[in-house]
Order: sequence, then structure tokens, then C-alpha cells
Amino acid sequence: MQIDEIFGTTIGVLGKNIDLRAKSQSLISSNIANAETPNYIPKTLDFEQELQSAVKNRGTGTPALTNPRHLPLKGASDRVQSVAGHVIETPVKTPGNDGNAVELESEMSKMLENQVKFNASIQMLSKKLSDLSIAIKGGN
Repeated sequence: MQIDEIFGTTIGVLGKNIDLRAKSQSLISSNIANAETPNYIPKTLDFEQELQSAVKNRGTGTPALTNPRHLPLKGASDRVQSVAGHVIETPVKTPGNDGNAVELESEMSKMLENQVKFNASIQMLSKKLSDLSIAIKGGN
């Protein structure tokens, strides 16, 4: 039994979002670390559209089980968990004299935005699990 069968897809989506945000943070950190590396082109993890698509399409393509002996097919959780995003190079229009395309201010801004979204996802997941804990304990 998968977790989305018990709790819905929210926990799985939040978990996947947190995982992808951590990977994105790693790429942004790498960009900042290579700010003085000649000919370095910064990279970004592009995943938000793919994750949204996986969530939106959760109701399509998964037939309902009409008999208890039927085997379940790929569901929303599988689609969400298969989202990996794509690493893309993000060159700037005017690289430095050494060919480095890292704009430190832009990378710091991306890092801050990603961190805020990561923290928001952590808080939402924590709240969801807290509510679940209260329900298990019987409302106390």
C-alpha cells in the first residue's frame, strides 16, 4: 500500500518538492562556488512545470479498480515520484572577460527564493504530519 492511498497525494508531492528544492540548492551553490572559474556556465534545475503537470494529471490514465482482485496500475504517487527535473545551462548575455557567465547577485537571489520555497514546503509537510498525529491520538 502506497502512502497516497492512505493520506492523499499531498505528502508525496511535498516530499518530492523538498527533494527537488534540495537538488536545486546544490546546483545554485555550485554556481556560486564557480563564480571565478573561467568559461563556467551556471546551471539550473527545471522541475516546477513537470511537477505541476504530474499533479494535475493524477486523475487521468489510472483506471478505477472494479474488482478486489484487480492489480493497481501506476497512480498519482508514481507520476509525482518519477519527476526528476532537467538540469539546464543558463548562460547570460554578457559573460565576463574570462567567459564566466555567473552573475553572483542573480544566483544569490535564486538561492534565497529557493530557500524560502523549501522552508514553506517543510512547514506544510510538518503541519500535515502534525494533523495526522493528532488524528491518530484521537484529537488530544
